[in-house]
Amino acid sequence: MKVIIMGCGKVGTQVSRRMAAEGNEVTVIDPDPAALARLGSDFPGRRLSGVGFDRKVLLEAGIEQAEAFAATSTSDTANIVAARIARTIYRVPRVVCRLYDPRRAEIYKRLGLVTISVTSWGAQRIYELLSHAELDTLLSFGQGQVALVEAEVPPALVGRAVSHVSIPGEVSVVAITRQGEAFLPLLGSEFRDGDLVEFAVHASAMERLESLLGLKGG
Repeated sequence: MKVIIMGCGKVGTQVSRRMAAEGNEVTVIDPDPAALARLGSDFPGRRLSGVGFDRKVLLEAGIEQAEAFAATSTSDTANIVAARIARTIYRVPRVVCRLYDPRRAEIYKRLGLVTISVTSWGAQRIYELLSHAELDTLLSFGQGQVALVEAEVPPALVGRAVSHVSIPGEVSVVAITRQGEAFLPLLGSEFRDGDLVEFAVHASAMERLESLLGLKGG
């Protein structure tokens, strides 16, 4: 896959190196040569010094053939402009825009841009760690409305069916890992001692899940 990354800060560097390591054809754009140097001498992709929303720079980067574009600079404005150009003018199939201001993230999401709000994600993750320390949150979706959490089956649930902790629209059992092997359970599947369970849970149902697992009174 031909990928263009605009912005070579910490996030851009990590994404670029990972995409390149997986065999993708990666071009990184940044106006600061020192930033591009962070990629290291072993980076197999292209480095291009310039402004990531400049037409000449984008054409040199191969935007017309690009299959993916990520705007990861430290400027929300620059990221928005570059992402919209990639999406609307050059019709790049996959465009992701990193934003710091969550208010902007919501606005541009409505315009069809896939946005990642570092501020919102970080705040949600800190809240989860402080408020639900007993549950290990693996992933958050949207602005944190739904989370994928992991917990070991408590003694009180051993022998009970998955349906006991399944609440439509609030809590779903996504997978169970038993003796190192994962499977997708049915509502009638029974929990066993030592099971590790992944739940998809709505943020409003976190305390209810904790109660079902015996992590809180209720």
